[in-house]
Amino acid sequence: MFGIVRPCRHRLGEGLKTQWMAHLCGLCLALRRDHGQFARVVTNYDGLLISVLTEAQAAERGGGGRRTAGPCPLRGMRGASVAHGEGARLAAAVSLVLASAKVRDHVADGDGWLARRPVALAARRVAASWGAAGARTGSAVGFDTAVLVDAVDRQVGIEALAGPGTPILTVTEPTETATAAAFAHTAVLAGRPGNAEPLAEAGRLFGRLAHLLDAVEDREADAASGAWNPLTATGTSLAEARRLADDAVHGIRLALREAEFSDPKLAHVLLVHELRASVDRAFGTTSCGHAHPAEQYGPPPGNPYAPSGPGGPPSPPEPPRRDRRGLLAGCLVWAGLACTCQMCCGEYDDPWTGERKEGLCHRCDDCSDCCDCCDGCGNCCDGCCCDGCGCDC
Repeated sequence: MFGIVRPCRHRLGEGLKTQWMAHLCGLCLALRRDHGQFARVVTNYDGLLISVLTEAQAAERGGGGRRTAGPCPLRGMRGASVAHGEGARLAAAVSLVLASAKVRDHVADGDGWLARRPVALAARRVAASWGAAGARTGSAVGFDTAVLVDAVDRQVGIEALAGPGTPILTVTEPTETATAAAFAHTAVLAGRPGNAEPLAEAGRLFGRLAHLLDAVEDREADAASGAWNPLTATGTSLAEARRLADDAVHGIRLALREAEFSDPKLAHVLLVHELRASVDRAFGTTSCGHAHPAEQYGPPPGNPYAPSGPGGPPSPPEPPRRDRRGLLAGCLVWAGLACTCQMCCGEYDDPWTGERKEGLCHRCDDCSDCCDCCDGCGNCCDGCCCDGCGCDC
């Protein structure tokens, strides 16, 4: 898994976390269904935003947008309701094309094992296969992936010409163009053509932010290995990168206000509050603050982007689970989880009780990766505090 939007379950709350997982699993299953098991390796956290945006705009939730998936080792061998349909397929197409470009880029740079000719040859074939598969799926949902391929090709040329004094936004432009096109097409799929322009703006700024944060996080490693880094190559300071990142987050929030959604909550939390947490994480300014889960807050009155605070009664406690597995079945599921490394490197459902647990590698002892996305705003928002409010915290 990779991506800049890596939400903390403490901030999302149980309801939004379940929705987020439905889109993540939906993307993974869409890749498997259309392109085979191996294609699932391109599943990424940012790609599922396409599916989230499509569903957020849809006139009806559930129904054709969700289906029940069978057991999976990453869910503790339990079924789940997952997103499917054109939003998930578009997310799969975008993920495949961008993953293809990334592999080709690593081959061109001769990174690691890809410096060896037999490995590089195999990687090129995989990249070509993913690119063609993404184009087919994109065409099936009315999206021309040529805009993504063109952006990737232009990126290579721009980076070759960039040097000290080159505006950093010149380097991020191809990424901005690609993500703008993908975000805008969700409006077409959802039957809300009026949303295409504001979502294109949100996508453009998201692409800029993704490029900047990737450059910030890789800056020291690139310097040590001698790899090309946009900040170093253009002489852009971290202070300037932070200013541009903060402006991008603010611009995305404003763009989302201009779009119409049926249920904006998850999209708002991911694209506003979680992006702010991603910026803090990349620049090392994170702060701890596991806020109240979303279920403790009442729905926002009227405009979902109007400021709102805690006001509704707390959700009733969940009834005791009655699906506890027996010893043998639990041991078999435990073995499956161990083989997938999920018990070490992710979250998993306890093989016997079904309780959600964190892997050993991702338990926040000091909460350094579980940022307070509202920075002490006084619980104005749902999930981290956010109810899809659009507040200025």
